[in-house]
Amino acid sequence: MRLRHLALVLAPALLAGSVGAAAPSVAADPGPTYPLTIDSGSWDAGHIQGIAIDEENGYVYHSFTQMLVKTDLQGNVIGTVEGFTGHLGDLDFNPEDGRVYGSLEYKDEESFYIAIFDVDKITEVGMDAEDSGIVTAVYLEEVVEDFTADMNGDGVFDGDVADTPDHRYGSSGIDGVSFGPRFGDPDGEQRLMVAYGIYENNERDDNNYQVILEYDTSEWAQYEKPLTQADPHQSGPADEDSKFFVPTGNTRYGVQNLTYDDHSGLWYLGVYRGSKPEFPNYGLYVVDGASQPELEELKGQPVEDSGLVVPLADLGIVDPATGITGFEDKADVGIEPIGDGYFYLAEDFDDLSSGEKRESATLHLMKWTADTPRGFEKVEEGDAPALPQPAEDEPDPSGDRPLPGSSMSSMPGGAFSSQS
Repeated sequence: MRLRHLALVLAPALLAGSVGAAAPSVAADPGPTYPLTIDSGSWDAGHIQGIAIDEENGYVYHSFTQMLVKTDLQGNVIGTVEGFTGHLGDLDFNPEDGRVYGSLEYKDEESFYIAIFDVDKITEVGMDAEDSGIVTAVYLEEVVEDFTADMNGDGVFDGDVADTPDHRYGSSGIDGVSFGPRFGDPDGEQRLMVAYGIYENNERDDNNYQVILEYDTSEWAQYEKPLTQADPHQSGPADEDSKFFVPTGNTRYGVQNLTYDDHSGLWYLGVYRGSKPEFPNYGLYVVDGASQPELEELKGQPVEDSGLVVPLADLGIVDPATGITGFEDKADVGIEPIGDGYFYLAEDFDDLSSGEKRESATLHLMKWTADTPRGFEKVEEGDAPALPQPAEDEPDPSGDRPLPGSSMSSMPGGAFSSQS
């Protein structure tokens, strides 16, 4: 816009011959950029579990186990959804319907859901998960069946414990979620991928795969029901569309964070490190989205079983004993791509500044390098990518359109402080 204005000003003078020398060049204004860090706030809740970012509108969503926090890109709190009695895990933003999807567990009730948030309705702090009309849920039958499987055939399901032969594949429920194309079909339609939590148990051999379910959510409206935590519903698809297995070795609670990056075509699996000595126990595993799943016998199962196995990408540190590849960076409580190889990674910590322990996190702007051992590097001042800007010809009826991520675009009179 500035360059075009300058050209209009100079053109008559140039035509009149009154300018004898070339005009000095004017550097293009890069405009506002993504912040190097984003504050998730400080909360009396469980630790941060995952993040989602709506780049177009400039909002960030933070899962704090029993609550969802909505901020802008400057960390100003727009609103919260509270009152979850289960475990709210990883999140992802669905650009096709403008909603946030997250894993939600009620292990004592043997109920597992994808929670779906109508995020445009999140406008103030303290909105209720059940009564606000923001949250609907879809029940996942396949997860329930694997979680409750009586693997030793004694007629007793041992419940939410790791030290048991029960739980097929060692399933503890679900954690990582992300939208992306089906494995082996990078140009295909968007699907929701849901990763199992896997109990850490070093005495069994059938829990060495990450398990990922694929769902087509385009017709999920028929299953969506309001969240009813006292009486969990069972409205959901009878089966998943596909089920995949990624051979990483056992990790503590499976894939904590799952995300797909369009720029690299890679899937990223952030985990709590495992402790089996025969495995490398990395913190981050990567899958090439173009790799074709192969039907193989699943190793270590108590009875013969087979599944679609997806290989790890040929990137990162290579464990000489197992051939397993991975990285050392921390991506277990939040990882989200924003385009062109840039990501936000969450770092969780205890905030004691109020005199009481509260859970907090900082999101750091990172660049994917694929260099060993970490895979990512922090973005330095001056190197952050530009924020997406509205098209120049896009109508602006207000005449004073705020930038993406400005609290002006979300609440009249400013945003709430996370410390209030």
